[in-house]
Amino acid sequence: MMSTKIVIAGGFGAGKTTLVGSVSEIPPVTTEAVMTEASVKHDDTSSTPEKVTTTVAMDFGRLTLDRELIMYMFGTPGQARFWFMWDDLVRGAVGAVVVVDTRRLADCFDAVDYFERNQNIPYVIALNKFDGEIGYTIEEIREAVEVGPEVPILEFDARDRASSGNVLKTLLSYTLSRPAQPEPVG
Repeated sequence: MMSTKIVIAGGFGAGKTTLVGSVSEIPPVTTEAVMTEASVKHDDTSSTPEKVTTTVAMDFGRLTLDRELIMYMFGTPGQARFWFMWDDLVRGAVGAVVVVDTRRLADCFDAVDYFERNQNIPYVIALNKFDGEIGYTIEEIREAVEVGPEVPILEFDARDRASSGNVLKTLLSYTLSRPAQPEPVG
C-alpha cells in the first residue's frame, strides 16, 4: 500500500476545510476554533458574515483512491499569522490545491506566490463557487493571479463530494504529467 500527501491551501474562508470534509472517508480532523473579537479585528469577514470559526493549525482527511493508494489531505490555515506552519505542512507533499474565493481574489495571492516559489510542488487553482457563481472567466483569473497556462484552473463547489473529488483528480493527473523534480538539498 502506498500513500501520498497533498496540501489544501488558500485564503481565509475560501473553503479549504469544507473541501477536506466533503471528500474525506474518515471524519476529518480539524482545528477549528471559534473566532474571537481579537481575530475579527484581523480577519475580514465582510464577504463571509456567517463564518464563526477558523482553522488555527490544520485540517486532515484521508481518501482511499484504490487498493494500492491512499491520499492524505492536509489543509493549511488561511491567515498570515499562521503561515509559519506552511513549510512543515507542505514538506513531503506531491501537490497542492489553492482554493480561491473569487469574491476576495487577493486573498489567494500569497498562497499562489508560495507555490510559485516552491516549484517542485505542482499545484492547481480551484475556484470555489460561492452562491453558484465565479464572477470572472478562467482567463481573467489566470491574468489576475499571474500564472501560466500550464497551471490548471477549475471551478468547483467545495460542499460537493464529486466536485471536490474532480479537483483532486485534476491535481493528481497534473502532478503525474510533470517531469520528475529533483529533491531539494539541505
